[in-house]
Amino acid sequence: MHTLLEWIRSLPAVPSVLLMAMLPIVELRGAIPFGVSVHGLGYGQTYLLAVLGNMVPVVPILLLLGPLDRVLGHWPPLRRFLDWVFERSRRKGAMIQRVEFWGLVLFVGIPLPVTGAWTGAAAAYVFGLPLRRSLPAIALGVCLAGLVVSLAWSAGIGIFTKLPL
Repeated sequence: MHTLLEWIRSLPAVPSVLLMAMLPIVELRGAIPFGVSVHGLGYGQTYLLAVLGNMVPVVPILLLLGPLDRVLGHWPPLRRFLDWVFERSRRKGAMIQRVEFWGLVLFVGIPLPVTGAWTGAAAAYVFGLPLRRSLPAIALGVCLAGLVVSLAWSAGIGIFTKLPL
């Protein structure tokens, strides 16, 4: 992972921030501080790039997770991985199950560990939320998370400084 981050860091600012935001775990929680502090981009431009980048993997995850589970889910290594992803989503997604759309918005929008667009998309699948409801909820949550991260970073709240930027 460290070599991947070094390669992304070596790219020009725009593709670097977009790619950083696409990564699971890092997502826009890392891409916004990265774009501002490493590449010197403004908050507005960094926010837009991070939100766009964070949304790129969401549609493929929402569309392909079900077929991947049904077609390849019998293969033991993939089954173990999918079971891990689904169990993690179930544990963290109780709020999603209770209030669906707004639960998914808050789950994705509160930038804490194991929340975000990737886990939100997996949780949408686990809880059976249709694409027409889960995609806007995840998009709204990503926008909210980007706002929270941008405000925290600009206020000097260093909650994201542990990232290997």
